Amino acid sequence: MPEQKFSVTYFWSLIPPRLLALIKFGITGTSGLIVDFCLTWLFKDEFHVNKFVANAIGFTAAVVSNYFINRLWTFKDKKAGIGKQLSAFIVVSLIGLLLNSGIIYVLDNLLLLNFYLSKAIAVLLVFFWNFSANYFFVFKAEKEVRIP
Repeated sequence: MPEQKFSVTYFWSLIPPRLLALIKFGITGTSGLIVDFCLTWLFKDEFHVNKFVANAIGFTAAVVSNYFINRLWTFKDKKAGIGKQLSAFIVVSLIGLLLNSGIIYVLDNLLLLNFYLSKAIAVLLVFFWNFSANYFFVFKAEKEVRIP
């Protein structure tokens, strides 16, 4: 039996496509979190922009960068038109933001859980909303299913 050389491509090929997309979506989301926090900090603390404006700048930049990373790497969907697809991605992201805020409000204000625990639960729940909506609607990833 010939020796199989380890490669990243070989490793990725061992993972089922939907799970691989979920992992890549998580990695992309982490990069978006970094973009969001860095730009929010830069505009708020270094440029002394209003904190809500700075937060909007960070959020917007993260959504746009996440869209392009997801389009090119996570879902590899280069065929669809960018305008319509980006608009759908933004709508999904805004719904995710509303869900996140609503979950935090219920857990923190009504159930009196710790704010950061509430935020962590909200992030986890909304992650699955964002992934599902993007997988099935924005990038229509069901086309990835390959029959050998």
